[in-house]
Amino acid sequence: MRKIISLICFLLPVLAFAAQPETRPQLRSDAPDRHVVVKGDTLWDISGKFFEDPWKWPYIWGMNKDTIKDPHWIYPGDVIILDRASGTLRIGQAGTGSASGVIKLSPRVRGGRSAHDAILSIPASAIAPFLSQPLVVEESALKDGPTLIGAREGRVILGAHDTGFASGLTRDKGNKWQIYRSGKTFVDPDTNETLGVEAIYLGSAEVTEFADVSTVAITQSVQEIYKGDRLVTPSGEMASNYLPRSPDSNISASVISIYGGVSQAGQNTIITLNKGKRDGLESGHVLALHHKGETVKSDGKNFTLPDERYGLIFVFRVFEKVSYALVMQTRLPVQLLDRATTP
Repeated sequence: MRKIISLICFLLPVLAFAAQPETRPQLRSDAPDRHVVVKGDTLWDISGKFFEDPWKWPYIWGMNKDTIKDPHWIYPGDVIILDRASGTLRIGQAGTGSASGVIKLSPRVRGGRSAHDAILSIPASAIAPFLSQPLVVEESALKDGPTLIGAREGRVILGAHDTGFASGLTRDKGNKWQIYRSGKTFVDPDTNETLGVEAIYLGSAEVTEFADVSTVAITQSVQEIYKGDRLVTPSGEMASNYLPRSPDSNISASVISIYGGVSQAGQNTIITLNKGKRDGLESGHVLALHHKGETVKSDGKNFTLPDERYGLIFVFRVFEKVSYALVMQTRLPVQLLDRATTP
């Protein structure tokens, strides 16, 4: 079955390109004729070597966005060929060039390759820590949740391999828990609505004995854990491969937080937006970043300069009222209250 899927994926650029409604992406002036895939490449990176808008790689590869949701079809060692006539990319084979320099492309059966070996859409390592943790919670979820109430020998600080005691734990939710502390409260800068509370991940614990006061073993610690910290059931692991696309509606969001508590962000930084599921945002959406135009004075009059577009972000985790995004491209520092809009 994997062999059949891989063959279909190879043929998709030919079959689907004509049906694309997108505007044809612009070729880079320095676009090469070919690129050999290496470990660590992403579809975004490869497309960016050839085209000005790398996030449009589904179109660049001649795909229909409804056809492939989780592409596992390009591997290290593959040769990517630019078809300048159609403005798409294809997979070729090393050593298939003729003496005249013409490269012959043909379908290949991919035996013995697993999806684990395929390259991903975006850098997985940049977002991996954020996929399995409930980064935003309702205030009551932490306030009323199970609580660490103490430790052996009156210890104040807990870390990995320490034993603690907690109240409010129940068997029906299993013995695996994550430990959190309330962080900043997210407030919408446009409406002053409370959007949720950032949950600061501290570590993980396993219940060794259930009781009114349960015994827990700290299995992982990324920060110091204290009495009063809360326990939350783990989130399910989420997919780390996405199909980038523009939202179907006009989105206008604000950057309300930069992960790590800093005031500015660069490439591969995680930012938080004040829009979520209820506003139509989905994992995989690409948004354009804008600085608000400055107000300048000339001849005694005030003028507002146009907003300046300076980068792209990739939404990878969406909650009801807020979303987390990875800064994929930027030529200026990302600042709080910058806007993110449908590109």
